[in-house]
Amino acid sequence: MGNPRKNVTSLENQYAAEQKHSEQRRVMHKKRLMRRLSFFIVFAVVFGGLLISSMVTRANVLDEKKAEKVQLEEQVVQLKKDETKLNKEIEKLNDDDYIAKLARRDYFLSDEGEIIFNIPEDSEGTSGIENGANGEDSE
Repeated sequence: MGNPRKNVTSLENQYAAEQKHSEQRRVMHKKRLMRRLSFFIVFAVVFGGLLISSMVTRANVLDEKKAEKVQLEEQVVQLKKDETKLNKEIEKLNDDDYIAKLARRDYFLSDEGEIIFNIPEDSEGTSGIENGANGEDSE
């Protein structure tokens, strides 16, 4: 009694054949289901990876564009300051007195009765003459 029978004969009837066929269909259905699910999971992972990659890339580009915008806005502010400075300089250059002053200072031109003295500048910058008259004798 300790040895169970190893040789059992299966019955070949219609019920047994249907059960065998049903079991085979269930196994094949499971295989197809697993294949579909694995394909779907792979597809979802690849598609999700592409979406995330695209979002990260666009976020980086957006950050770069924002930084560039800030830089260009600062440049616009600086250029507007330069524009106002240059417009003031143009207004000054339309004034004859200002042009005469520039000519006397830069080209050492003088009016009638003026004497121009060239005084060498000290390297220390302690001379009071430098701060005042720039070497011109004005009346």
